[in-house]
Amino acid sequence: MPFTALNSRMVQATITPGQRMFSQRGAMLAYRGEVTFTPNIQGGQGGIGSMIGRRIAGEATPLMTVEGSGTVMFGHGGHHVHVVDLTGETLYVEADRLLAFDGSLQQGTMFMGAQGGVMGMVRGQVTGQGLFTTTLAGVGSAAVMAHGGVLELPITPQRPVHVDPQAYVAHRGEVRNKLSTALGWRDMVGRGSGEAFQLELSGQGTVYVQASEEKL
Repeated sequence: MPFTALNSRMVQATITPGQRMFSQRGAMLAYRGEVTFTPNIQGGQGGIGSMIGRRIAGEATPLMTVEGSGTVMFGHGGHHVHVVDLTGETLYVEADRLLAFDGSLQQGTMFMGAQGGVMGMVRGQVTGQGLFTTTLAGVGSAAVMAHGGVLELPITPQRPVHVDPQAYVAHRGEVRNKLSTALGWRDMVGRGSGEAFQLELSGQGTVYVQASEEKL
């Protein structure tokens, strides 16, 4: 069920019988056809275990199950929307940034310390994302939200990417991250915490960066 961009802040999804997708509650803007929207209590494709894990992790953004036959237009809060197509990789993204995603994707929760150890946990605290993040794995598409649009930056073993933690949106692939001090202590006087640190992502994959330091 690929998404079609209607403009920079809205996407359209085709719903067919026997398939389903999930969206944030309140993200449906309009639809055509015989489409149903029901509150999801199973935690997405990950099942009840995924739901419990996300609630413990504070990643329990309410979802709607979308089924039937027709087209649905999604958007939320006037945020820019970016579509990520997965072909077997894992996408790491905050639950409140997920606008909608294919029901074929397996949803779960990952402890931030698993990608970068202690510094991974520190990153979560500095960026305001907490100690956990949502994962989507498999083959399918996800629509994520950002401020000011999104830039895709490739990550390779030879070319790691440094990102302002406040501009980080999501990443996918086999990527490790660590937080490093970007400035000396004297330079940090009078600066915000987002400018005092850099997020270094290395490995093989893609990082998605928004054109703003504003959080959702």
